Amino acid sequence: MATTTNPLETYVDDFADAARAYQAARAGKDPDWIANIRAEALNSFRELGLPTARRGNEEWKYTDIRPLIRQAFSPPVIEPHVILSAAKNPSTPPPTPNPAWHTITLVDGRYSPDLSASGSLPNNVITGSLAEAVHSNADDVRAHLARLADHTEHGFTALNTALAADGAIVLIPPQTAVEQPIQIVYVSTEQTQGAASLPRTLVIAGEDSSASIIETHVSTSEHPHLTNAVTEIVVGAGANVSYCKIQQENESTYNVSTTQVEVNENASFRSMAIDVGGRLTRNNLTIVMAGEGSNSDVRGAYVISRDQHVDNQVTVDHLVGHNDMNELYKGILDGRARSVFHGSIIVRPNAAKVNANQVDKNLLLSNEAEADTKPAFWIYCDDVLCGHGAACGNLDDDAMFYLQSRGIDEEDARMMLIRAYVSEIVDAIREPSIYDHVAALIADKLDNM
Repeated sequence: MATTTNPLETYVDDFADAARAYQAARAGKDPDWIANIRAEALNSFRELGLPTARRGNEEWKYTDIRPLIRQAFSPPVIEPHVILSAAKNPSTPPPTPNPAWHTITLVDGRYSPDLSASGSLPNNVITGSLAEAVHSNADDVRAHLARLADHTEHGFTALNTALAADGAIVLIPPQTAVEQPIQIVYVSTEQTQGAASLPRTLVIAGEDSSASIIETHVSTSEHPHLTNAVTEIVVGAGANVSYCKIQQENESTYNVSTTQVEVNENASFRSMAIDVGGRLTRNNLTIVMAGEGSNSDVRGAYVISRDQHVDNQVTVDHLVGHNDMNELYKGILDGRARSVFHGSIIVRPNAAKVNANQVDKNLLLSNEAEADTKPAFWIYCDDVLCGHGAACGNLDDDAMFYLQSRGIDEEDARMMLIRAYVSEIVDAIREPSIYDHVAALIADKLDNM
């Protein structure tokens, strides 16, 4: 283990040592191409380190990871028999909101067949362990793994790529419709206390396919841990994919999530991000509009209180024209909670006929709550229709007075307005079972703020 007086450098060195040990342990067991990806990612991580505001990194200006560094989370345990022991008997079971859903469960970063449930999937749809798919579906995985998530530019992504031992994979063949949602559950147990987990997800939706994917991160204990997750989603030409990411880990957790999406021609992608847990949450979402005739609907709701911190960095990159995008994020903040939103819409040269709109709104329920919002456009083409907006405020006094004048007491009136505020996000969920699940999560959070 390297010795240095700088805590951040020590942190990087410890994880780099763990990555080297893991890669040595896997030598000869995995294909050369995956070994090369891990080696390249390790080199990138050694060069990039982890981002801090002190380094003048504008993207991390309002989110300080020094508390994460001070926690000194240890690298993940890589011995499969140690991790899988938790999968047999976790202290509490993972969420199963609907038995009809197909569920892929990973406990402390490792696939658990015992806790996964086989729903009514078409026979040609492949789901399960990403580590196994590296061998059984090598061509599909090799074509897309680490292609969208750039480990040469981002330290957390490089760390995940170098050390991720397992993850979830969903392969949907062309012209295949998946009727019931596919839920991917990442469970962190007490075994991850003081340690990091590195979930990796790969979703490939073939041409003219359709599916709803739910990625859920949950804790079964109140112990602090670090989750550094990377998800890559390929939406094939003419495909229709709905993706909902739910972060409901305990309020001692540090969660850094990177999601990279490619939307091809005539495809439709709907994204929903729900954050109710975590102490410090950072969501990096990048959607590349790679084909004409495509559209994306990007929404998020964060409901936080006490000392919670949520940072959403959302980038939609229009490589070509003739596509549509609508983006709406809403936050509810109480206590000393803080939110950060930085939305970037990029319209490349010659990407004419892009229709894009971006809005971030925050409802502050406490004088100590703070929201920093920065919508931005980078437009290099004239023939477009784009708009953006941001707003922060508290409950409307006139609306409160109106409800109370109708005999509704103050607390009930307050909750009615709060629920109505967030309903614009939740009501956009088209799948009834997912809607019920998300609505219940948010209602529970509001009741416990």
